Order: sequence, then structure tokens, then C-alpha cells
Amino acid sequence: MAATENSIRLHLGIAEQGKLLALKGQHEPALAHYREALRMAVSSAAPEVFFRHYTQCVMESLERSGSLDAVLRYCDEAESHYQRIDSPLPVVARDRAENHQRRASILLRMGRQAEAISAFEQALSTAGQHPLPLTSELLGWIKRGLSVGARQLDEAQRRHRYYIVRKELVDPTRAIALPPERLKAAGMASPL
Repeated sequence: MAATENSIRLHLGIAEQGKLLALKGQHEPALAHYREALRMAVSSAAPEVFFRHYTQCVMESLERSGSLDAVLRYCDEAESHYQRIDSPLPVVARDRAENHQRRASILLRMGRQAEAISAFEQALSTAGQHPLPLTSELLGWIKRGLSVGARQLDEAQRRHRYYIVRKELVDPTRAIALPPERLKAAGMASPL
């Protein structure tokens, strides 16, 4: 049991360091930390909640760094996964709805409004009882004929706490930086 607790503490700490880097806008080293945390969580057979959380962190850093096509690929892979497992659990429905919401937000940011509307509608229909205020607001604006630019989207995302990597949710005391040689192996210099 102690080894499991230690491995959880380690991958949680590595992900926490990734969050600190992401908050500073250093998304490449943040991604290296998130991906290492993901690798460790999978190899230690950690509960799926870790995999889901770290994947969300990866998508956020990709989105914030402008790698929108990569986020869409993640969203598509996640949707394929959800279709394969076909789970009736409310947490899966919520995750799936939030995945559709992220996909819609990315499509909107890319100027692909018709596809964004479809994805927002999928998010709402998948959500069930889980509220999606960001989706409701953005879809409402679009259906009223209002244009949603990057500034309006950013403000709505901030207001509805779209991103999970936020200063008030990060604990710097738990952060564990990857050694410089691990960052070099990932093709980047140490951010510290």
C-alpha cells in the first residue's frame, strides 16, 4: 500500500508542478510534467480519476498555447472512448458533456460556428441534470445572432471557471519538478 501512496504522491506532485508552470504561461514544460504524471498514473494502475484530470490539464495547456487542432484530436479520442465504454454513470455523462463543451469552444475559437453549435447542443443533451452554464450562455448568444469573438469567449470562460488550472486550486507545497535530464529528454530546457 505504501508504494501505491508514494506513486500517487509522486505523480500528483509532478502534475502540480505542471500547473505552476502553466499558470506562468510556460506550457511546453507544463505539458512535459502532465504527460509524465499521466505515464506514471497509467503504469501504476492508479484510479481513472487521475488519468481524466491529467488529460484535462494537457488539453488546457494545449488550448492556452494555441494548439487547437491537438485539442480537437484529444476531444475526438475522448468521445471515441466514451462511446466504447457506453457507461450509464452520471460522472461519465458529465465528463462527456464537458468534452463536447471543450470541443465546441475550440471550434468557436477557430471560427467554425456551425460545428460549434452542433457540439454545444451535444453537450447540453449529454449533460442530463448537470448544468453547463458556459454552453448555455454561448449557445444563447449565437442563437440570438450575436457574434462571439475571442475576447467574449475568454471572458465567458473565465466567468464560468472553464479552466481547472487556476491559482486558487494549485498547491505549490505539493509540486515536484522533473529533473532537468527528464526535460532535456522531452526536448526542452529546464524552466527553473
